[in-house]
Amino acid sequence: MSVVDTVVSGSLLVAAPLAFAAGVVSFLSPCVLPLVPGYLSYVTGLSGAELAGEPDTAAARRRGTADGDVLVEAEVSAPAARTRVLVGSVLFVLGFTAVFVAYGAAFGALGESLFRYQDQISRVLGVVVVVLGLSFLGVIPGMQREWRMHRLPKVGLWGAPLLGVLFGLGWTPCIGPTLGAVQTLAFTEASAARGALLSAFYCLGLGLPFVLVGLLYRRALGAIGWVRRHSLVVMRIGGGLLVLIGLLLVTGLWDDLTIGLRSWAGSFGVWL
Repeated sequence: MSVVDTVVSGSLLVAAPLAFAAGVVSFLSPCVLPLVPGYLSYVTGLSGAELAGEPDTAAARRRGTADGDVLVEAEVSAPAARTRVLVGSVLFVLGFTAVFVAYGAAFGALGESLFRYQDQISRVLGVVVVVLGLSFLGVIPGMQREWRMHRLPKVGLWGAPLLGVLFGLGWTPCIGPTLGAVQTLAFTEASAARGALLSAFYCLGLGLPFVLVGLLYRRALGAIGWVRRHSLVVMRIGGGLLVLIGLLLVTGLWDDLTIGLRSWAGSFGVWL
């Protein structure tokens, strides 16, 4: 069965777009979005000015030889900088994708092994997702504590995938609720392959904006500022999405929804 058939033949038809949306919400969250310029600079080895396509003469002056003479290096050309940004950001995204897809495969395999109890467990996990959504909204105190890894790999393209792995392993509570909801959906898929695919959609929602911000850095700065000023709205939308998913799981409406969509998708034929 092809990837397309897998997506449209079952609950992934609704779960995959939700996972993608959860990834976008994670990117826009207050503990990820402000870090994006720093991550971009770190994984590319370029300064903020170079990311914006401007000359960075101050950085050039700081580079010196062993005897103290200033070494004036040629500025990074715009095409070379864009290529470096594209490669570095994609490598970073692939790093945390490897981690999150492994999570999805593990949760999917666990759901497959516990298939006979899946209905009961899904309802319990639905309650967990509701709690995660409420914590994302800031309703539950004490669940907004940040966990970050402070030991970083060497700056530049070589360190980009490793930094992505560290990002995946040291995710903050802002990513935790949305990722937790996606892994709950992966569990309900009762398949390692489908769970991994669902996590890949989440990573696409989280990683695609990161790459686009890097390629459109100067224009994206204004958008980043706007989102930061309206972060409360983003948190409410994300938290509401998680609470809705949790309630669907608790009430059993999630299964009814996916069965209906499966029947709807299967009713389409190919007209010759």
